Amino acid sequence: MTSRWPEHLFLVGCGNMAGAMLQRWISCGLDPARITVLRPSGRPAADGVAVVKTMPAHLPVGTTVMLGLKPQQLADVAPALSPVLNHQTPLLSILAGTTIAQLRALFPGAADVVRIMPNTPVRTGQGVCALYADSQTSPDTLAKVADMLAPLGLVEPIADETQFNLVTALSGCGPAYLFRFIDALATAGKALGLEAAQADRLALATVSGAAVLAVEAQESAAVLADRVASPGGMTRKGMDVLDRPNGLAQLMTETIRAARDRGAEMAALK
Repeated sequence: MTSRWPEHLFLVGCGNMAGAMLQRWISCGLDPARITVLRPSGRPAADGVAVVKTMPAHLPVGTTVMLGLKPQQLADVAPALSPVLNHQTPLLSILAGTTIAQLRALFPGAADVVRIMPNTPVRTGQGVCALYADSQTSPDTLAKVADMLAPLGLVEPIADETQFNLVTALSGCGPAYLFRFIDALATAGKALGLEAAQADRLALATVSGAAVLAVEAQESAAVLADRVASPGGMTRKGMDVLDRPNGLAQLMTETIRAARDRGAEMAALK
């Protein structure tokens, strides 16, 4: 069986998200000796991983390159990176708001270009990685990238790049919204009289347990919610507030729309 790992992985930048992916890959068997990180600060990325401060003149045969820097840094890095890429070097990007067309314009020598949008739970193998490539990228490369991402969690191919910002707004940004919900649940408990630390523990355990139940259940989350909320009971009374026409569903639609539109704005600025 062919290994899911590239012969060599070259990370251009290693921010929080790329670092989370890297740690998970290493814990799942990727040899740190097969990884190099470009980081101008020279700060270590992970045990056994080589860090270079400047762009190498050449990359080893079989290298896969992943862009893990901030989107606004791409224009500064591209002139040095582009000459070392060729049609045998897959280019992966986790940069929000940066389209395949923009990447191809910056890196015309790369035949296979794949956009990935992970979220922070990839660190534990419970994340989501949206995946998009255009028709110029070979199906074989796309399959290899999907296999490489599998240890990070759900790998979800996107057929239409125009939907990429929407998917990013839902799953890429979604953990932050869930963290905010956990905090709001605890804050409500505190406001109504619970001791602060106890409210935090109860909120976190409740969301964690409910999430596991939702993943394992055969029914939708909507059905599960209605099952908990018996007619005339406490849960139903609370859900009547969430289910108002201007309640949680509308709030989340506005939230995801705002994030999606910001992704489009970021792309337009490049």
